[in-house]
Amino acid sequence: VQLVESGGGSVQAGGSLRLSCVASGHSISNYCMGWFRQVPGKEREGVAVHDKGNIIYADSVKGRFTISKDNSKNTLYLQMDSLKSEEAAMYFCAADDPNDLTSTDVATMGMCEYNSWGQGTQVTVS
Repeated sequence: VQLVESGGGSVQAGGSLRLSCVASGHSISNYCMGWFRQVPGKEREGVAVHDKGNIIYADSVKGRFTISKDNSKNTLYLQMDSLKSEEAAMYFCAADDPNDLTSTDVATMGMCEYNSWGQGTQVTVS
């Protein structure tokens, strides 16, 4: 599955952004899908995932971020409210793609292993 993120940008602390991730090549209706983020020099961290019907959030974003999936549009979203300066990062969309048997870039959050990644969208919070 191919993933393309959009919606990043620059926002003031306390502001909001909505990220989108459009998938192609396969329906994501039965896939685990999620959002991760990474700051240069730091480890990638899971933000929120749609995990086999369950939704899991990192503790740091609970109550402020909302993940949703529109299967009819093959699109994953992340609504981010009350953004903090420390949340500036590159945000990546990811899928647990059972058809990708060669990826070596794998991250785990919840019950799924995410092995297919988008190119990322930059979020800047000032």
